[in-house]
Parts: sequence; structure tokens; C-alpha cells
Amino acid sequence: MKLSSDFICEPLEVQEATNLNNLMLSNKERFALFLPKTLSQNLTIDASKAYILQKNEEHKNQSQFTFAIKVNNSKNIAGLIILKNIDRILHQAEFAYCIGEKYGEKGLVSKAVQQVMTFAIDQLSIKTFIIIAHKTNIGSSKVAEKNGFTWKKTLLNEFTPKGRSSMDMELYIKKIV
Repeated sequence: MKLSSDFICEPLEVQEATNLNNLMLSNKERFALFLPKTLSQNLTIDASKAYILQKNEEHKNQSQFTFAIKVNNSKNIAGLIILKNIDRILHQAEFAYCIGEKYGEKGLVSKAVQQVMTFAIDQLSIKTFIIIAHKTNIGSSKVAEKNGFTWKKTLLNEFTPKGRSSMDMELYIKKIV
């Protein structure tokens, strides 16, 4: 999926484990609070290989879809878009995403969410999309708003980062009619 002349969004490939590991480690503090599980699964190159193999298996069995935002010519990984918590009965799914600091504020995540939504509508018949973000994560809230999501409510004590108190999170929803 083409995001711009310089960026694409596509599934991860095993040979990109070093690039994924570089993204995670160079943005460790940025990802630690809201993506602790993804970060912890990518702390070494071997761990990133295992992560990619797991994500490819999930893609194959359609239980979850992880796409990388890649710099077109170099294939460096700028970020991830994850379509998770897919419910085939309710036709809904949730987004999670991250972008490396040097790639932020270019609209890449917004464009990637839009592309993955189109994929999910066409291939999976998803009709309701969810984004859950902390109120201090302004970028994540902007992604939701740019893609037509509506703030629904504050989810009390929704997320508990390792070693921290539980946090309230903001629920955004987009329904496709």
C-alpha cells in the first residue's frame, strides 16, 4: 500500500528484523509506556525475527494483521500499524500503532490507518473500528480524528503499564455504514 512517494505500508518480512529492532531500540522511551508488549518482543534481532514470524502466522490465519510503514527505497521501518482484537461476529477491530520519532508529524500513521481500514473493510468485512489512546498522546488522538473516528467516552482504569498505576484511556470509534 503506497502512503506517499517515499513511504509504503506492507507486512513485515523476516529479513527486516534488524530494521524493526533498530526502530524499537531507537524509540525505546517513546514506545515503553503504551507499547510495552511490542517493545519487549523486539529487544534483540533474534527476538524481532521471532516477532515477525509470529506476525506472519497471525496474518496467514487472519487473527491479527501487523503492517510496517517503510521508507520506500531503503525499506527502513518507520512505524507499525496493527489491526487487532478482530471480532468476526461484531465485525469490529481495534488499531494500535507506533511511529519512530524522526518520522512523526508527517501524517504517515493517519494514511496507513486509512489504508488498513480499506483493507479490513474489503477483505474482512469490518464495519466498526476502535482506537484507544491516552489523553496525553496527542498524536494518537489526531490520527483518530483525521480518520473520522468519534470520541465516545473515557475508559476508567483501562490500561496498566508495568510498574505503574492504572490509566484512564479515551475510546474513539468509527462505524462504516
